Amino acid sequence: MASRHQMSKRALIVGGSMSGLFAALMLRRAGWDVTVVERVKTELSGRGAGIVAQPELLVHLQTLGLKADDLGVHIRHRKILGPAGQTTESYECPQIATAWERLFRVLREALPAECYRRDCALAGFEQNNDGVVATFSAGETMGADLLIGADGIRSTVRQEVMPDAAPRYAGYVAWRSLIAEDALPPDVQRDIFPQMAFGLPRGEQFLSYPVAGPDNDLRPGHRRMNVIWYRPAEENTKLQWLLTDDSGKTHEISIPPPLIRRAAIEEMHDAAERLLAPQFRAVVRLMDEPILQPIYDLESPTMAAGRVAVIGDAAFVARPHVGAGVTKAADDAAALTAALAAERDVAAALRRFEAQRLPVNRRIIEYARHLGSYLQATQTEAERDAAGRHSTDRAVIVETAVLTFL
Repeated sequence: MASRHQMSKRALIVGGSMSGLFAALMLRRAGWDVTVVERVKTELSGRGAGIVAQPELLVHLQTLGLKADDLGVHIRHRKILGPAGQTTESYECPQIATAWERLFRVLREALPAECYRRDCALAGFEQNNDGVVATFSAGETMGADLLIGADGIRSTVRQEVMPDAAPRYAGYVAWRSLIAEDALPPDVQRDIFPQMAFGLPRGEQFLSYPVAGPDNDLRPGHRRMNVIWYRPAEENTKLQWLLTDDSGKTHEISIPPPLIRRAAIEEMHDAAERLLAPQFRAVVRLMDEPILQPIYDLESPTMAAGRVAVIGDAAFVARPHVGAGVTKAADDAAALTAALAAERDVAAALRRFEAQRLPVNRRIIEYARHLGSYLQATQTEAERDAAGRHSTDRAVIVETAVLTFL
């Protein structure tokens, strides 16, 4: 391997989702040989995730030479519906909304097939001044000059270098679903679907917006509605009930959608009839197989350890209200690539990268906590103060999924 004073360019990226793909494409563009390893055997799926494509994300795609003009649905307006279905607030906020599958496919198809390996689970790694050697569950080893942990909230890489950094439950969950546009009642298609629409029962938030249909279908009538309903759930009681399947097993972090009990889904449906505007009630009735997403914060104390870096959700997980998850991953990858170009030594480059990205990611986490504080089942005094400032109708409609704080 190269000496520590002369960088060679072999990168092993653990995790084949958004942050791993952004890092791979950016490093390849900078002259690196990259291998992406993904533990899952089948192709990844977003399972009902919608994404607000922030302007910074579009710039990264354009820099990579990837087509971004047909990435998703153009939204111009936002509005809040009161309990009777009346508009109580409106706001003009042009944005592009896309589906996780669409963006993933754009990135995945841009990376040569030989650079991406599935069914390849990391077991551990060792590093020294000359490189990193990773070992995989099947017994295979791979050497590289740089190891990047892009393996999400359950990151094996992060656990190896920062064993005390762990997700912290935020005190509420999100019910999520993607609903076919043509399945929506005509009044919902006309009055709600084209916009980002909010419902704000006390201490809760319902949100919907349009995204592309399957295979990036943007034709009217063939798109989908992305639905998210944030609801408080105390960690030791309600959350445990929600994460317990019919066999009595309580799942950690999250529960696979097919295992969510009908009783939990029916409770959510019943709550909609009591709490939401008529238009949103009609939407929830179509959520027969929703996803349950407990909301977590993750804040790592570092992003670099020798020749190992962690990026994206492997390092920081922000609550979804900021709409920064994928943009944050792309920004991490871009900063890492720039640091590697500026330094001859990998470890020095990673220190430069960390110095740039650590404070930014901390600001994102803190802002996301402020935006979501009023949804929590329990609150500290500081969180109650933040809830008072960020829970008004006007604050919600103006601040959600907008990165002006950066």
